[in-house]
Amino acid sequence: MDDFLAARSQMAMSLGFHIIFSCVGMVMPFLMAFSHYKYLTTKDEVYKGLTKAWSKGVAILFATGAVSGTMLSFELGLLWPKFMEHAGPIFGMPFSLEGTAFFIEAIAIGFFLYGWEKFNKWFHWFCGVVVGVSGLASGILVVAANAWMNSPAGFDYIDGKYLNIDPIKAMFNEAWFPQAFHMTVAAFAATGFAVAGIHALMVLKKQNVNFHTKAFRISAGFAIIGALLAPISGDVAAKSVAERQPIKLAAMEAHFETEKGASFVIGGIPDEENEQIKYAIKVPKVLSFLAWGDFDAEVKGLKDFPKDHWPPVAVVHYAFQIMIFFGSVMMLIGFIYLIATFWKKEWLTKSWYLKMFVAAIPFGYIALEAGWTVTEVGRQPWIIYGIMKTIDAVTPMPGIQYSFYFFTLIFISLSLIIIFLLLRQLKMVPKLYDPTDPNYNPKNKK
Repeated sequence: MDDFLAARSQMAMSLGFHIIFSCVGMVMPFLMAFSHYKYLTTKDEVYKGLTKAWSKGVAILFATGAVSGTMLSFELGLLWPKFMEHAGPIFGMPFSLEGTAFFIEAIAIGFFLYGWEKFNKWFHWFCGVVVGVSGLASGILVVAANAWMNSPAGFDYIDGKYLNIDPIKAMFNEAWFPQAFHMTVAAFAATGFAVAGIHALMVLKKQNVNFHTKAFRISAGFAIIGALLAPISGDVAAKSVAERQPIKLAAMEAHFETEKGASFVIGGIPDEENEQIKYAIKVPKVLSFLAWGDFDAEVKGLKDFPKDHWPPVAVVHYAFQIMIFFGSVMMLIGFIYLIATFWKKEWLTKSWYLKMFVAAIPFGYIALEAGWTVTEVGRQPWIIYGIMKTIDAVTPMPGIQYSFYFFTLIFISLSLIIIFLLLRQLKMVPKLYDPTDPNYNPKNKK
C-alpha cells in the first residue's frame, strides 16, 4: 500500500464510521424529544422510561461522535496539508459554526440528562429539542463543507492563487442544499429503521412488549418519513449532479455514449476497457428525464471527457445501484407501513410485519454508505472539483499506512464499545426503564 492509497483509505474508513455516528446524533434526539412530549401530554410513565433509555443512547453516541469527528479534523490537516492550506480560509466558516453547534448540543445534553425533576418540565423538554436541532445543524454544516469540494465557490482561482475569498458564498455553494437535504432525509431513514428494527426484535422475543411497541411505533414513523422523502431528495441531488458534475452522473449510470433520450440503467457490469456496460436492464429515456426533466434531453457520456478525469466507474456505478436498491426497499416498506396503519391494522401485530423491520435494520446504513461512496469516489480524481487533484493534496510524509492501521484499530474498538454499551442498555430496560415490569427498581426513578 503506497502512501496515497493509505491516506485515501484512512479518510474513507474514518468517514465511513463517523457518518453512522453523526447520523444517529442527528436523528435520535428527535425520537427522544418526541417520546418525552408523549410523556408530558399523556402522563404515561412508560414514555418517561423510554425517553430516559433513548437519552442514554444519545449520550453514548454523542461522545463517540465527538471522538471520531475530532480525529477527522486532525486527519484533514495531517493527510491533506496542501488542501487545507488553500481551502481552509475559504470553507472554514461552516467548520467554525459546526463547532458552535457542537458546544450548544453538549450543554443541552447535560441539561437534559440531569434536569429531570429540577427544571420546568417544558424547559426540560425544550433542552431535548435543542439537542436535536443543534445536532442536525452540525451535520448540515459539515455537509456544506463537503458540498464546497464538489461545487467550489466563493473565490477566484487566478494563476494558481485563491483570490477574492467570500466565505458566505463558499458555504452556501450550489451543492449545499441538494446534499444537505438528501443527507438529512437519509439519516432519518437509516436511524429510524435501525431503531425500529431493534425494538421490533424485542417485541418478537416478547420482552417488555408494551415498552418496545411504543418505541417501535415512534421510530418506525420517523423511518417512514425519511424513506418516502428519499426519492424527492434523491431527485433534487441527481439534478444538481447532472448540472454541476456530468462526469459523475455518467459514472453513476456507467453511461459511456452521449445521447438524447438516454436510458436509465439497472444493474449491469461496467467494462471500462471496452467502454460499455454489459448485462444491464435499460429503461429508455428515463435518465434524461431524471437528469433534466425532459425525456429527450441530451446526457453526456464518459467518452466526452478525458479518460484521466474519469472516476473509478465500476465503484461509483455499483455503489449507486446499491443505494437505489436499498432505498427502493425502504420505500416499499414505507408503503406497507401506511397500508397497515390506515387500512390493515391487523397487520401491525403480525410476526411477518415485525420481521420485515428487523430485516431492514442495516438497510438504511448500507444505502447511506453507498451514497457517500458515490459522492466521494465520484468526485475523483479531484479533491476540489476542477481545481485541485487529490494526489496533489496528499502529505509527503512517509509511513501513512501505519497511521491507517492505527486509526482503523481505534474505530473498530470504538464500535465494539458502542455495541457493548447499547446492548447493556437493552438488557437494563426491565430494571431501569419499564415501570410496568416486575423487576423494575423504584430507586432508579430519578
